[in-house]
Amino acid sequence: MNKEQILEALKNVIYPGFTKSIVDFGFVKDVTVDGDSARVFVDITSSAQEVKKQIIQDAETELKKLGLKEVFIDVSAPKAPVERSNSMSGKNIAPQVKNFLMISSGKGGVGKSTTSVNIAVALAMQGKKVGLLDADIYGPNIPRMMGLEGQRPEVVGNKVVPFKAMGVEVMSMGSLMEEGQSVIWRGSMIMKAIEQFLRDILWSELDVLVIDMPPGTGDAQLTLAQSVPVTAGVTVTTPQEVSLDDSRRSLDMFKKLHIPTAGIIENMSGFICPGDGKEYDIFGMGTSQKVADEFNTEIIARIPIEPDIRKGGDTGKPVTYNMPDSETAKRFQEAASKIWSFIEKINEDGGADNAAIQPTTPPGVSACSM
Repeated sequence: MNKEQILEALKNVIYPGFTKSIVDFGFVKDVTVDGDSARVFVDITSSAQEVKKQIIQDAETELKKLGLKEVFIDVSAPKAPVERSNSMSGKNIAPQVKNFLMISSGKGGVGKSTTSVNIAVALAMQGKKVGLLDADIYGPNIPRMMGLEGQRPEVVGNKVVPFKAMGVEVMSMGSLMEEGQSVIWRGSMIMKAIEQFLRDILWSELDVLVIDMPPGTGDAQLTLAQSVPVTAGVTVTTPQEVSLDDSRRSLDMFKKLHIPTAGIIENMSGFICPGDGKEYDIFGMGTSQKVADEFNTEIIARIPIEPDIRKGGDTGKPVTYNMPDSETAKRFQEAASKIWSFIEKINEDGGADNAAIQPTTPPGVSACSM
């Protein structure tokens, strides 16, 4: 008996709820053989006990068909989350993705998609395997922002292959329909679309899938939270009070759905003049601190208004990738580092009580800093 024979037999062990085997998913990490006994080490992404039990049972059945007398199946799974999206059911329709990051906002027009793009790119530049899902069904802007406008994805069997841009795997409703075409769907269609984006896209084994959500707190957010264990959420706001009111609703949604809050990104926070490079407070700055305190979280970045952000979004050249030395790019990079630290903390603790990591104030949080 050898390792290759055992791996071949394990290809018959289908991951519960899917059509691919634990071998095809890459969950079999090691196999040792000693005479007529074998030990298999499996690492899965679901914390559901029923998934673990089913894999052990099916693997033992397949390997005993080979005539092995002793079979040991060691299945490693993440700790059951204390308070985490979907923790009760353990459902995960995209098990090849290790972490899910929801980028949300209480209202539109606050720069949520720009934030999603630049955070995803920053994480990829920091060495992470990153996917970016544009779940804003009604207003999909990610294709333009990632330089993918007008391109159509490849279909393999009944699955769709995501695009690859700037080290990020990307998929959007905007890439699946004609330019300018409106989407007039009821809530049930939105819910189905979100599930298909998670289940029917050939995402690789990602460290994190960044999900650009539609504004508000509706069907899309609820469906996502019920389909996968969302690791962390980030709320994007602007300094105006009317935006902050809606941000409270977004943060309250995270709390009710048991999504740990990584923090708030305050967008349009000051203006960097292209002439002198100085930062001016035109819309307000730091006003979201009060909201952060209310929800026991922190402001992880204050992103200024800078002409290069708009240019980058319109031309498919994100400022974080194309102008890495700019002030805005540095702030997105710092935000991405903080988010990843928070994700690591969530995974280490096995959950969270919806509290962010301790706030760290960058030196001189004033004009042209942070």
